[in-house]
This record gives sequence, C-alpha cells and structure tokens, in this order.
Amino acid sequence: MSNRAENIRNVTIAGHASKGKTTLCEALLNIAGATERVGKVADGNTVCDFDAEEKKRKVSLNSAVASVEYRGKSINFIDTPGLFDFAMGSAEGIRAADTALIVVSARSGLAVGAEKAFKSAGAKGLSRIFVTTKMDDERADFYKSFNEIVAKFGTQVCPIVVPVLSEGKVRSYYNMIEDKAFVYENGTKKEVTPEPADVLRFEAIKAVFAEAVASTDEELMEKFFEGEELTREEKIKGVKLGMADSSIIPVFALSGLTGVACDMLLDFIADVCPAPLSEYAMDADGEPVELTADENGPLAAVCFKTVSDAFIGKLNFFKVISGKITSSVTAYNARTGKEERMGKIIKMFGAKQLDASELAAGDIGAITKLSGFSTGDTMCSSNHVIRLDDVVIPTPTYKMAIGAVKKGEEEKIAAGLMRLCEEDPSLSFSNNTETHQQIISGLGEQQLEVAVSRLKDKFGVDSVLSTPKVAYRETITKKVSAQGRHKKQSGGHGQFGDVFIEFEPYDTENLIFAERVVGGSVPKNFFPAVEKGLNECMENGVLAGYKMVGVKATLYDGSYHPVDSSEMSFKMAASLAFKEGISNAMPVILEPIVTLKAIVNDDAMGDIIGDINRRRGRVLGMTPAADGNQEILAEVPDAEMTTFSTSMRQITQGRGSFTTEFARYDRAPEHIAQKVISEAKA
Repeated sequence: MSNRAENIRNVTIAGHASKGKTTLCEALLNIAGATERVGKVADGNTVCDFDAEEKKRKVSLNSAVASVEYRGKSINFIDTPGLFDFAMGSAEGIRAADTALIVVSARSGLAVGAEKAFKSAGAKGLSRIFVTTKMDDERADFYKSFNEIVAKFGTQVCPIVVPVLSEGKVRSYYNMIEDKAFVYENGTKKEVTPEPADVLRFEAIKAVFAEAVASTDEELMEKFFEGEELTREEKIKGVKLGMADSSIIPVFALSGLTGVACDMLLDFIADVCPAPLSEYAMDADGEPVELTADENGPLAAVCFKTVSDAFIGKLNFFKVISGKITSSVTAYNARTGKEERMGKIIKMFGAKQLDASELAAGDIGAITKLSGFSTGDTMCSSNHVIRLDDVVIPTPTYKMAIGAVKKGEEEKIAAGLMRLCEEDPSLSFSNNTETHQQIISGLGEQQLEVAVSRLKDKFGVDSVLSTPKVAYRETITKKVSAQGRHKKQSGGHGQFGDVFIEFEPYDTENLIFAERVVGGSVPKNFFPAVEKGLNECMENGVLAGYKMVGVKATLYDGSYHPVDSSEMSFKMAASLAFKEGISNAMPVILEPIVTLKAIVNDDAMGDIIGDINRRRGRVLGMTPAADGNQEILAEVPDAEMTTFSTSMRQITQGRGSFTTEFARYDRAPEHIAQKVISEAKA
C-alpha cells in the first residue's frame, strides 16, 4: 500500500432518518477547520444538504461527499439519507466507504435504519462505529441506548467515549483510550479529574473495554491477565485489530448540534479507523484478482454515484481501488468495452467542486463529462480489464403512472425521467404499450413525489402521478359459430365477403387460426385477410376493450363474388364474425396474478399474511430466511399490489422487503369484472 493511501479515511455517515447524521457531519467539518461556521439543517445552509429539494423538505435525499484534511489525514465524509425511499444514497455511501458511522439518537434509541445500516456495512466488510448523538437533549439517555445496541448486536459493542452523569445530567465525557475525562464549557475543552464516585461507576465499563481490547491480541491478553494497565498505543492497536475483524464495534457519545465531544470522534477517525481496504475484482477470464490500494498497481476504480444536471452536466463519482486517475489516463469502461477521453478531475465539498490533478489509490473524487459511465461501472485499463463489485441497487417496488399536465409534453417527461433514473438507479421508467401510460417505479411515495418536483425544477415540465391502470385480458369460455357477411354496393365494383367461423377457448396467448374450408367456398388467397381481420379484433375485446387471449378461430365456410370480393371485404367480414361470435361465447375478464416473495420479521408475519388475504391473495407457504426472518410465498392479483409497498413498510417498520414476478392470468371475480367493465364504459 502506498504511503498516501495509508493516510486516507473514507467514512460514510448512515442510520435512520432525522437522527442527526447531517448535523454530525457539519460539526466534524467545522472541527476539522473546513468551515468557518456550523450550518443547520433547519436553516438550509449545511454543506451536504445543498439540493433545492433537501432545503425545502429539510431532510437529506441524496448522498453527498465532503473531503477535508485533518491531522495529516485526507478524510472523505459521505453523508447519506436515512429515509427508506432514498436508500440508494445509503447504498452509494456503503460502496465507497471503509468505515461506517452509524448514528443513533440518545433520545429515541436504536432505530430500524441503524439496524439496516449496520447489516449493510457488515455485509460489505466495513468497520463500524455507533455514534449516539443528541446528548444535549435533556431527554437523552445514553446508557439506555447503549444497552439496546448491546442487546441487538452483542458484546462486541465496545464503549470508547461515554458520558459522566450527575443527577441525570452530563457532567463530562470519559475517553477510554485516553483514560481521561473532559468537560466542554463555552466552546472550550479541558481535562477534569473524575469524582471518586464516578471512578467507581466506571470501573465496570473500563473492565469491559479493557477485556475487549486485550482479546484481540495474545500479547495484550497476557498483559491483561497479569493485571497490568494497557498503554494508549496498545489500546489503539487492540481497537484497530478488533474493528478489522468486527470483534470490536466502538461506541461514542456526543452532541452533533453543539459539537461537544465530536473532536474525540474526529481524532479517532484519523488515528484508528482503517485506511482503504483491499478488494477482489474479476478479470476478463472471470478469475478473482486481489487489488490493494497501491497507486502503482493496475487501474481499477468504481463509479459509485452519478449526477446528471442541466447546468453542470454529467458528473461521475469514483472510488479508486488501485492505481491512480490522471488527466493523461484513458477512461476505459469494463462494462461497455469503450474508451473515453478523461474529463476534469475534481474533489467534492458538498456542492463545491475543487480542481484536483489526480485521484490516487484509496481516494474519492468526481470526473466530469464521461458520457458512457453509469453507477456501478468499473474504470480500468484496456490492456488489463477487470470488473469490480458494483453498487447494490435497491429494487423498486412502488409504481405509479405519470402524466403531463399539458398535452404534448409526454416526450419531455420521458427525457427528464431518463436523466433522473441515471442519477438514481433505484428509479425506473417505462412505457406500458397496453395501457398507454408512462410508468415510474421507485422505493416509495416520497421518492416519486421528489422526482415529480425535480422534473419541474430541472426540466420545466409539470406532471402528475396517478394509480396505474391494470393490463386486464379478455377471453371466452364457450364454443360458438358465427357468420360475418360484408356487402356494399356503391357504383362500379362493390365489396363482398362472407365467412363462417368457429370460435373456441384455447390455451394460448395469441390467436390460433385454422381452416377447414371445402369446395372452394372461400378461395385460399383470402385466408390471410381473414386471419388479419381476426388478429386486429383480438387487440380490443368486446367487454371492456382489453386484449383478447385464449381463442382459436377456425374458418369452415363462406362465399365470395368473382368480381366484388377482395382482401378488404373478407377482412371486414372476419371482423363482423368476431364481434358476433365472441359476444355469444360467454366472454370473461382475466386479471394478472403476480407471485409475491416477502421477507418479514417474525413479529410482523401474522399481520402481513392478514394483509395479503385482504388483497385477495393466496399464501402458498412459508420458509425460514436469513437473520431469523421468514419468507412468505403467495399469489396476489396485480391490481391489489399498488399500496402493498406502503403497508409492508408500516407493518414491518421498514425491516421487511419483497419482490413480485408475473405468474399468469386468472378469471377475475364477478364483482371485479363488473367494476372493470363499468370503468371502461364510463
């Protein structure tokens, strides 16, 4: 590893919404000397919440990078949103970081967002730190929150900075590594001597810390058992080892709003948190290759975030795993196999772009005007092609129809949404050719509302969301015969076509056309016209105008005129036969059924099953899943799934997830069919 990489710290700030992540980031940037004053989310002047929508809603919606220099270390902070609708931002931060600061409110305790961040960071192999913030709140209870964390994640949770309490109020903060207590008054920090009662109170906590640190190394464990005190350097060594193998999860108490004790967290990041980690990539032959953060190694950088803006253009954020990016390097995309000229290299500080000559191994930065790169792509050398793990993109599960307020602006909506989907791959956009609607899918209602707002602000197009139409089908349930006779005389050559067609149910998506005409009653050269006429009619059923399926049509008789018969005449005759025959063949409405796979926690399983039943679903079975959860397999009408995403989140408190896949079409219940027909005729 190069010396420069050893001095880089990539830290993502993650957790539940509104627990103080952006406020903590603001405090750390100020203590590092990167800002002259501390911004506030409520005032809309923080470094990382610079987007217009974030200022309006006063909550983080995107990941943001702020790079600072502190005590000889280059620290890249990645502030991420905590709202579940914007989980893409959290995924971007997890992919780019080596350490995750998981923020927990000392007032409200451990929340689901912190649990999910802990799990995601652990799956990626990141070191993790719990930060219990909001200690300035009079309702804060650090030890209650700490005990919740220990109960959930086990004894590897290790206190580093804890509050010293007197009559329920914080008197000072005790740093286990320094073995000192500090008080913060009027913006200044000074060491204090703990009261004898405080010393006794901390003996148990210090013992837990010492044992956790000593257990990471045989020499430290031997010294611990002999009753010797560990030095500061030995404590740091032990914590580093423990964070690397997840046997130690540090915990810090502080206040992001006032900045109290934030300096000790920042010092810990600089002194103890890991430098960029090695990664495995896949070479052109599909073989694994280990990459270290060596600037002299082969170029490998992952695009973890994309910004597409009408004013600043396209901006791709990269984490360099190996090698270095300079202006002379050709940007080769391992996914597309294409090369591009390197754009401008910049370091980010919120919305500010700072010119940089290069990005070395382990570092994070952005590059302008790389049109072919998208989130998850690997930049490498064309003579040494490798693929890095891409960003884990959350699967969109909530869909709505989006339409233009003004007629004729559908293309502007499509163009704008394609740009937004490039920025946020957890958004998707499609055109439903059957319902003739534009469909936008995402993680939840708020995400789609923000997309609509950004369409107006960035691309100048007003749009509105609505419940998407369901692509129903129509079919027949009875075998019938019908005649279609088309005759028209208007001077000169007339039009004449006469057919007898048998219609019957058949297990097929498209029309099955057959003939058993005898005696030449209908010449063979008119058979294609009859089939074409029937196929055109299949596009619009007789009940509600939905596409027909499951029909076999057999032409068995008819008549023709040697002069007046034509392809058009027989096409029209077939259409008349179709309308009469299908109407008499007991047509019914079919509704799409999806297979639902839902992962839920045990506590919510009964309520989720009840919700599925209320949606006319049918539970097929349950099997154990990871982390003590259960997987529910069910079949549910697609028409009932519109609000399931919201219900799932509410019932499971955000812990659950699900996927759906089209299964088949089933006959709709009579009351549903009548409703569909009435709506079609309205």
